[in-house]
Amino acid sequence: MWSVQITDQMLNILHIIGSPRNERSVSGQVAQTYLAELKKINVKSRVDTLDVWKDELPEFNEHALNAKYAGLQGLELSDEQTVAWNSIRQLAGRFFQADVILFSVPMWNFGIPYKLKQLIDLISQKDVLFTFDERGFIGKLNHKKAILISARGINYATGTDTPESEFDFQNSYMLMWFKFIGITDTTIIKIEQTLFGNEAAKNALAVGLAAAITAAAETSSGINNPLSPI
Repeated sequence: MWSVQITDQMLNILHIIGSPRNERSVSGQVAQTYLAELKKINVKSRVDTLDVWKDELPEFNEHALNAKYAGLQGLELSDEQTVAWNSIRQLAGRFFQADVILFSVPMWNFGIPYKLKQLIDLISQKDVLFTFDERGFIGKLNHKKAILISARGINYATGTDTPESEFDFQNSYMLMWFKFIGITDTTIIKIEQTLFGNEAAKNALAVGLAAAITAAAETSSGINNPLSPI
């Protein structure tokens, strides 16, 4: 169970699209089922979609990097650095506005797509998504819910030639990052063996869709403030 504070009688969802395959994306299909199910069970929600392949992400260039180090050293930012840093803060602000952060992520080379990594690298900055002191790192996105929908082509179960403990740098990385930025309430929906032929892919998708429906029901029942009706 989890709790968030609904500020305007509306559940705010940020959907991060990590696949460029559009409607053919397995993780994307499962994510859309989750969102559709929320509507079906009368959860009033507002969805902000961030597609890392279609939305123009800022570059972490010289000005952004110098702004980072100026901030760490307590120095005043130049005009160019201010522009670069404000673009990063604006991007990260979408995470703060969300109650639920939904990720649809394919596995690429045992990890995550490079565009998603670019997004994470951009916003994972001190005094943006985390801070630190003598106690260590302190994430700033506490009281958020993260739902990770991960699609992968083969089987990563224990006992296979590709056990998750050795080959999974997709879910393990995302879970580490969630913890780093303060999100401890997470749900993972795994869709595996999408490359094992039509029948296996169909069965894997069915499992993912069922899990998405369950996750939507849990979202509805887990909110502190009643959502139906809101």
